Amino acid sequence: MAGIKPQPGPQEAFLSAQADIAIYGGAAGGGKSFALLMEPLRHIGKADFSAVFFRRSTTQIRNPGGLWDESRKLYAPLGLRARPSTLEWLHPNGSRIKLAHLEHETTVYDWQGAQVPLICFDELTHFTRDQFFYMLSRNRSTCGVRPYVRATTNPDADSWVAGFISWWIDAATGLPIPERAGKVRWFARVGDTLDWADTREALVAAHGAAIMPKSATFIPATLADNAILMAADPGYRANLMALSIVERLRLMEGNWKVRPAAGLMFRRSWCETVEAAPAALTVVRYWDLAATEAGEGRDPDWTVGVKLGRDPASGSYYLLDAVRLRGSPARVEAAIANTASADGTCVRIGLPQDPGQAGKSQARYLARRLAGYAVSTSCERGNKVTRFGPFSAQAEAGNIRILRAAWNAELADSLEAFPEAAHDDDADACAGAFAMLQSATTGLIDFYKHETERLNAGR
Repeated sequence: MAGIKPQPGPQEAFLSAQADIAIYGGAAGGGKSFALLMEPLRHIGKADFSAVFFRRSTTQIRNPGGLWDESRKLYAPLGLRARPSTLEWLHPNGSRIKLAHLEHETTVYDWQGAQVPLICFDELTHFTRDQFFYMLSRNRSTCGVRPYVRATTNPDADSWVAGFISWWIDAATGLPIPERAGKVRWFARVGDTLDWADTREALVAAHGAAIMPKSATFIPATLADNAILMAADPGYRANLMALSIVERLRLMEGNWKVRPAAGLMFRRSWCETVEAAPAALTVVRYWDLAATEAGEGRDPDWTVGVKLGRDPASGSYYLLDAVRLRGSPARVEAAIANTASADGTCVRIGLPQDPGQAGKSQARYLARRLAGYAVSTSCERGNKVTRFGPFSAQAEAGNIRILRAAWNAELADSLEAFPEAAHDDDADACAGAFAMLQSATTGLIDFYKHETERLNAGR
């Protein structure tokens, strides 16, 4: 490891940890993945040593700037030989470092019989509790290196990791307790529960010597602890500041308790109400579709079409209109067609496409029904809160204005109640419209034109 040194502070503390399990991070930009990649270098000169890095999927490993790219910066200059086909780094003495995935719950069984002295999890909250503890059983060694586990993570209040590290986190604020950072505790797994104590001896006294306690520690870090990144990419902090309030509290402050809740994702006070919108807007209308009529004992979803514009001069967004209805498929189809006629051909239309052949067929049918208009269809990816995040962040920053109209209160009520309300149709429509405008500003307008021409040609 000559010439390779951790940064002072949390990164150095993580690489100096003596616990069986050390978890590092709790915020974005703390130098977590780089520190994790440094860990096996202390043993790479030992014959037959091996280390395995896990991400949930191979795509995450191979993504630009992911583990494989970062590993090249560290390992290639040290003379390790890359084997890209198997995502491995080989040392002449026979030791090796492997990058692997645990995409499915059952993928862990591919490691039956394995002996891995060092197991590293990058983004531990992406793995299930069962995956983690199964791989802990593969953490064995015959090369002279004491087996141990290292992991990095970002906060997730609903993950099993939040419970595992709860002793290090302030229950009231959700933030790490500074004086507990790096402190070692011991746990024993009794049945399916974990019993924690300050010492190994206390657990042995309580459960007997056969219990085999493990030691663990948590070392928090934030962007402020990564001087190298802040110097190399001063804009990264601005990127984090542009996140929704929930993601910002998680990824900037390392908050383990914050969850999306009513009033956190949207507040009408964030948005200025205006009497008129600028003329030169790029405008889209995105539909979140439903097709069930209300009735006694039924509270179906709404079909919502949100009209959103972007001012290219100021970069501000304008909520221009919102159509909401419950009705049969025929009524929904008629409403979409009538709204398109009222909006005019200059307003691009976005429609969601459900997965599967039925979803594709419905999207094609509606697009053909709207022949003459610029129509795009797309599959919605990611959970609803994540999709709504960019719109939420712009609203909180004061970059979304609302055109005064009768629909204002109903839309604001729905958005303020998201994600705890019974219906999230308005939030989905706003998120879809915002995503369409983002695509337009990154050069995908031609894609929408091409899709419209293709669908119209297939009538």
